[in-house]
Amino acid sequence: MISFKVECSTTAMAIMPHKDISKALELALSLDIPFWPQLPKVSLYEDMYIQASQNFPGVAVDLDRERLSFDTARFEQDLEEYFSNLDTPETFVLTDEYSAVYHQFLSRRLQGYKAIRGQVTGPISFGFKVLDEKLKPIIYNDEVRAILFDFIQKKVNLQYHELKERNPHAFVWLDEPGLGYVFSALSGYNDQQARKDYHDFLCGLEGPRGLHLCADVNLPYLLELGVDILSFDAYQIEFMPEEYAENVAQFIQNGGVISWGIVPTESSILASYTPNTLTDLLLGYWEVISGSAGLSPKQIARQALIAPARCCLAEAVQTPHPSGTEEMIVERAFAYIKEISCLLKDKYSLD
Repeated sequence: MISFKVECSTTAMAIMPHKDISKALELALSLDIPFWPQLPKVSLYEDMYIQASQNFPGVAVDLDRERLSFDTARFEQDLEEYFSNLDTPETFVLTDEYSAVYHQFLSRRLQGYKAIRGQVTGPISFGFKVLDEKLKPIIYNDEVRAILFDFIQKKVNLQYHELKERNPHAFVWLDEPGLGYVFSALSGYNDQQARKDYHDFLCGLEGPRGLHLCADVNLPYLLELGVDILSFDAYQIEFMPEEYAENVAQFIQNGGVISWGIVPTESSILASYTPNTLTDLLLGYWEVISGSAGLSPKQIARQALIAPARCCLAEAVQTPHPSGTEEMIVERAFAYIKEISCLLKDKYSLD
């Protein structure tokens, strides 16, 4: 399903702290595989959950509280109109109102890149995030959940086709930070149910099937969901468990691509590393896979993307910074992944 040479190309998570759309776009377009940025500091409508919500039955944007609201009675009322518009592309399009950044990205010259990337908030994350009138996650409602998976699937496919018109090697990944919740003993939606739902969901996606999450990962579980591209926070695992090696090797041997989020986006942590030391950390992971599963590091590199560890707004949520500091962290992280990419390409004689 991957139609381009990956070979340690650079990309990044979409959420960025910028207020200047043009500057954010230029940074995104400076990578090997650019993406359209999500800039929640520009507008509430640039939030990943707000964007995914457009035209979902029962959902409204609460501008005063800056969040989404969901009403079950309104959901039931909206269903007839929703079903009547299932074959209308406008039902699933991301309009300029919900993302001016996306439409500016589409207006750029994108043909010359080896690939371009979009993203849509995944159904599990959306389902856990949005609460009904009883403050219960909507993913627990069987009827709502079934509509949600189909709704997000159609949004992904429409965005994929819009991007593919600009570059034949486009792909869209699902942002799924909430996928980690399915392993909680307190969750009413468990990992086995999520696995079944996701398998059916992925079967209906067109183009390369991508998944991204920054949460703590169960790597074998994610690799077995049926995706073609997996993006995860590789930095936070600190070492590659040997019991993961066979799963990773099998995924790569089957043609899968892994986006290794190896550059931390917290300034205090990033300051303690150089591109060389982070490259060594990543190579340590690859050596474990190679030693345990017999897959050469060069083959891993051929099917590796290099990225920051997390979305570039993560630190801002935890520790506010003076204006401009967060943007400087993003720029530094992007510079690091470019250097790491070059080091790996030189080491393995990649294009």
